[in-house]
Amino acid sequence: MAEAHQAVGFRPSLTSDAGEVELSAPMLQEIYLSGLRSWKRHLSRFWNDFLTGVFPASPLSWLFLFSAIQLAWFLQLDPSLGLMEKIKELLPDWGGQHHRLRGVLAAALFASCLWGALIFTLHVALRLLLSYHGWLLQPHGAMSSRTKTWLALVRIFSGRHPMLFSYQRSLPRQPVPSVQDTVRKYLESVRPVLSDEDFDWTAALAREFLRLQASLLQWYLQLKSWWASNYVSDWWEEFVYLRSRNSLMVNSNYYMMDFLYVTPTPVQAARAGNAVHALLLYRHRLNRQEILPYEKIFNTTRIPGVHKDHIRHLRDSRHVAVFHRGRFFRLGTHTQSGLLSPRALEQQFQRILDDPSPACPHEEHLAALTAAPRDVWAQVRRSLKTQAQEALEAVEGAAFFVSLDSEPAGLTREDPAASLDAYAHALLAGRGHDRWFDKSFSLIVFSNGKLGLSVEHSWADCPISGHMWEFTLATECFQLGYTADGHCKGHPDLSLPQPQRLHWDLPDKIHLSISLALRGAKTLSGNIDCHVFPFSHFGKSFIKRWHLSSDSFIQMALQLAYFRVSWVPDPHPLSGPQFTWAPKTRRIDPFNDFLVIAMDRGQFCLTYESTMTRLFLEGRTETVRSCTREACNFVRAMEDKEKTDPQCLALFRLAVDKHQALLKAAMSGQGVDRHLFALYIVSQFLHLQSPFLDQVHSEQWQLATSQTPVQQIHLFDVHSYPAYVSSGGGFGPADDHGYGVSYIFMGDDVITFHISSKKSSTRTDSHRLGQHIEDALLDVAALFQEGQRLKRRGLGEDDSGHSRDSLPCHTRGSRAPTTATNF
Repeated sequence: MAEAHQAVGFRPSLTSDAGEVELSAPMLQEIYLSGLRSWKRHLSRFWNDFLTGVFPASPLSWLFLFSAIQLAWFLQLDPSLGLMEKIKELLPDWGGQHHRLRGVLAAALFASCLWGALIFTLHVALRLLLSYHGWLLQPHGAMSSRTKTWLALVRIFSGRHPMLFSYQRSLPRQPVPSVQDTVRKYLESVRPVLSDEDFDWTAALAREFLRLQASLLQWYLQLKSWWASNYVSDWWEEFVYLRSRNSLMVNSNYYMMDFLYVTPTPVQAARAGNAVHALLLYRHRLNRQEILPYEKIFNTTRIPGVHKDHIRHLRDSRHVAVFHRGRFFRLGTHTQSGLLSPRALEQQFQRILDDPSPACPHEEHLAALTAAPRDVWAQVRRSLKTQAQEALEAVEGAAFFVSLDSEPAGLTREDPAASLDAYAHALLAGRGHDRWFDKSFSLIVFSNGKLGLSVEHSWADCPISGHMWEFTLATECFQLGYTADGHCKGHPDLSLPQPQRLHWDLPDKIHLSISLALRGAKTLSGNIDCHVFPFSHFGKSFIKRWHLSSDSFIQMALQLAYFRVSWVPDPHPLSGPQFTWAPKTRRIDPFNDFLVIAMDRGQFCLTYESTMTRLFLEGRTETVRSCTREACNFVRAMEDKEKTDPQCLALFRLAVDKHQALLKAAMSGQGVDRHLFALYIVSQFLHLQSPFLDQVHSEQWQLATSQTPVQQIHLFDVHSYPAYVSSGGGFGPADDHGYGVSYIFMGDDVITFHISSKKSSTRTDSHRLGQHIEDALLDVAALFQEGQRLKRRGLGEDDSGHSRDSLPCHTRGSRAPTTATNF
């Protein structure tokens, strides 16, 4: 629909006799080219869909099969065992001169049927093979003969050069776990955070649920799992995201950062030009199904509704929406010859930056409406769509949103800690009115050339946008590059028209709505406490040397850090079980049969760790409940002065093994939370009251964690350019009194943490948790012989002379591939 805006130049005029319409030649050419592009796109998608449908076979294999059948027929052999003769009898009789043609057609039909049957067999075989998840349970570095055989068969059946959706027909459906197993795992997960009385109460609710409602709800889920592509993903998208009425800002969106230690160019327009060009190159490869991620990255907007939002995805969009100093612009990204060059895009962005026109009244704060509660924004949008339809379509129909910020951002030498925190806050919330939070993602370009992404969560999860962001950073910096003076390479195109300024006819009745939305957005933005710090004492290489999972290592350190930073809640809760643990007395735990040591401080909490379920058709995420009894045993031992390092290390390895088992179970569709969520949705549809499911649904996740994966290591040369690695991203806390913690392994020796919490909570402090995370990592590392040196260094200064509170610059010995500004 965004293409329709180009039709403004198409102006028919009637002759005096009103007999015919006169069309200008340029407009006819534009219509012709538009139709040509459309048909090319449709034909391209048709061919890609066909190739995907027959994969791992190819059209060439059909030709080979047909030729073989024809050759056998010529040698008077009948590979069809008489079927081709019967097919010939069913064909029309065109006379004796066409007898040979009937034979060719019969052979072609038989070859097609046989080819289709073989493809179907390959799809079934591959689906059965991909249903095997035993490889997940293999010890690190070891592989059984069964798994080796499975891997060989997968390579045989999986074909070569797959496209984006090549394996869609072969991916197995996500299984519905046993409801008894799910309830058992759930009770095991909440045991460490519940008192004896609360646990007994929850267990009684679980037994009542299994006896009364579980079998009926499970039957409906089994039925859905056979009918739908995925028994949980569509409900997850609808009820967790689209039916949420909360503001998207902080609550739903997340952010991704630029390179931490370098900025390839300080020229804002140049960085925007290269980044936009790289993003659209990525979209081009996505449209041709040459890359793996999700198709709704581009041309996608979350449209607000009074009761439910919906995701609007366009086939194509040939412009981006740009926001600068309170004004909106439509910037075309293509000409008749194709995508604009980076230098041409830089020129267009510079024209926007140089535009002296002021923002119209209330236009500057218009985007704050996208940060308002969804039902409020839905009602206002109806009026906006009536009064300013063209401008709204230009924004919502854009490939993505670009915000040219007037302030610098990123790491500074003068105040590294505060500058990183401000950088994270600017990406997560901004000023509340300078991001269009409905768009699938917004590219933020700061005045000093620093970049960042703000991503809406409903359409896909972090690994999808992370894959795109890695490609963008690597392409714009290493492939496209910059000139010595910091501009994009190439030459500007002075024939391009000026970017189109969007004009909003804002009715008076929405002025108050904009003001209220801005006030709410500023309140929400001002309440978020962001803290980002790179931990540089050790990284993934140190953890791998001890044959440990790096993710499990971090998760155990987070449990130790949270225990140390947390406070003891009110010992007299109003009602229901409180999902915290704060022991006051000495007792024996009947569930685990170990001695609990009396403590005056510290508590455990339910911990949410996200993992992917992409092994299944339309799989999204599952929760790993990282706060296990094994993790709690380890934490208590670390806080017990009577425990020796070998004892703590033994408990640590048990906790890591337990976490790995939970992670693998979640990835293979045997997690807890998505199954319980789906059961709860079914109970709501059937109007069945289940106190157990209500209790599960009311849980508070005071520690929400996620690892930002590095998926394309080959794009970055971390040895030659160690500073050119992404610093990951973060998200808001899931609970008003909790933390959101994200982490990324930057190369082999740095881990960057992103922590968020609410300033309004008296229980949380992002900076204090960050300090405890650093201490916990050093304490865990000290359990290993090599880690003793790291801890001693962490208590004083590192080898470069930096104190433990400073942020080191990892650019020594590295040379930037293009013009770069360190810090």
